[in-house]
Formats: sequence, C-alpha cells, structure tokens
Amino acid sequence: MGPQVEPEWEPEPGKSRALFQFVAGGSAGLLELLLLHPLDVVKTRMQLQGVQAAAGELRYTGVFDCISKIYSHEGVAAFWKGIVPPICSETPKRAAKFVVYEQAKPLFLFGALQPTALTHAMAGALAGTLECVFLNPFEVVKITQQADRSDSLSTLTVARRIVQSDGYGIKGLYRGITALMIRNAIFHFAYFGIYQGLKDETPACQHDLAEFFRRGAIGFFSSSISCLFSTTFDVAKSRIQGPQPIKGSIKYKWAVPTIKTIYEEEGFRALYKGLSVKIMRAGPGGAILMLAYEYGYEYLTYKYG
Repeated sequence: MGPQVEPEWEPEPGKSRALFQFVAGGSAGLLELLLLHPLDVVKTRMQLQGVQAAAGELRYTGVFDCISKIYSHEGVAAFWKGIVPPICSETPKRAAKFVVYEQAKPLFLFGALQPTALTHAMAGALAGTLECVFLNPFEVVKITQQADRSDSLSTLTVARRIVQSDGYGIKGLYRGITALMIRNAIFHFAYFGIYQGLKDETPACQHDLAEFFRRGAIGFFSSSISCLFSTTFDVAKSRIQGPQPIKGSIKYKWAVPTIKTIYEEEGFRALYKGLSVKIMRAGPGGAILMLAYEYGYEYLTYKYG
C-alpha cells in the first residue's frame, strides 16, 4: 500500500480562508502563464489572420507552420511577446477570481445542502465575468503586442499609444469587453461545472500520486471541452481587440456582428480558428491551474490554518 491521501483540511471561516484562496489562486495563475504563454501567442496570430494578407505579411497554414515561422523570422523571444500585461494581471486576477468563486458558491445552492455541479458552474461564470473589468485593458495591450511581427515594443509604450489614439473607453482599452465577458462566462461555467461534477462522481484514489493524476486528467478534460463552447467568442475578441484590417477603419466592433462578418467572409471554420492550439494551451493549463490551486490551498490550510 502506498501513502494515503491526506484528508482535506479546512480553516476556520473568515479572513484566513479568503487569504489562502487568494494566495493559492494567484500562484496557480502565474505558474500556468509562465509555462504556456507561447501557445497563446500562436493562437492569437492565427485568430488575427483574415482572408487576405496585408503587404509583406506572412501567412500561417497551421499550428506548426505558425510556430516555425515565428521562430524563423522573429526568434525565440517572440513566443513571449505580450507576457508583461498577463504577468501584471494574471496573479491578482486569478487570485481574486478564486476568492469570488469560492465565496459565491453559497449564492447558488438552490436549496441543496452541498454545492452541486450547477453551483460550481454558476459561481465560476460569475467570477469569470467580473474579472473582465480588470482584465480587458491588459488583454488589449497583450494582443496588440502579440500581433506585431517586427517591433518588440514595451508594454507601457503600447498602452500609451492605445490611450493616445483611442482613449480609455470601448474604442480604446475597453474595446472588446462584451466579447470577453461572454467568452469568460461560457468558459468558466463549463470548466468549473464539468471539473467539480466529474471530481464528485469519480472515486478519489487512495494513493497520492494516483489522486494527483486523477485531478489533473479531470482538469485537462474540463478545460479542453470548455474551449469548444467559448472559442467563437474568443476569435471575435481577438479581432476586435487586435489591429483592424484597414488602418483608420473599424471593421470589428461588437461581438455578434463580428461573428456574423467572419462567418460570411471566411466561413464556419473561421469561427474556430486557433482551436487546436487553444486546446493545446487550455488543456494542460486547466490541469495545472486546478492542481496548483487545490494543492496550494490544501497546503496553506494545513500549515497555517
């Protein structure tokens, strides 16, 4: 018999529990970002690619072609373009999201004595939607940096240019916020609901390592499936927040009209551009995120609770 799984340890309700959720969530978000950001760059490049390429613009025929061309023409550092905005946003954003998610669960019990899969889904959707208010400016700056194929402009320089040319509102740092909110609500509803539902329905393993892989596999599956439901709005978000096809003219402004335009001009498959690389990122990312959060939270509550 191997070592037994330690029983979950819960701190007393109050400030300590929220603090542990904040620290564990922030650490999990930072770890997932540092490991998987290159795939986010590849996903964004593929989603921004329209029907016709601009003069001198490279065309990507697939995930591996995109990776090869970015490496050949821009170097290894290009895979971490736009990482500063996520670093500045991911740690506090993920930290706050997990706190909201945990604290909101009692609001969605709907008469049940214990949280159900629907409880987790609704709490996750609420947390994912609320984080957009903080997240959107960082997303706009990040995508602008990732779309640039030549210069490696600093985050502050890009942010300053956006503010100077388009302002702080829905034409500037908050453009694409409706698409981001819908994407996040759909993704987090599915992710947290599927994860907790499968975790509750499948028996826990008695060995630590086996339990680690069980949770990781559930996290990978849940995040991958969630991508299928949310990718269309992720494509719309990238088009709205990224550089417009014709300089000085706004082609993509709102989520639903953008989806309609993409469908009419590029076909149904274009609404799922970047799906394969998104799953390549989101699958492992979903596993890493939940493993780091749950084990981090359990450690903090056991050690300091």
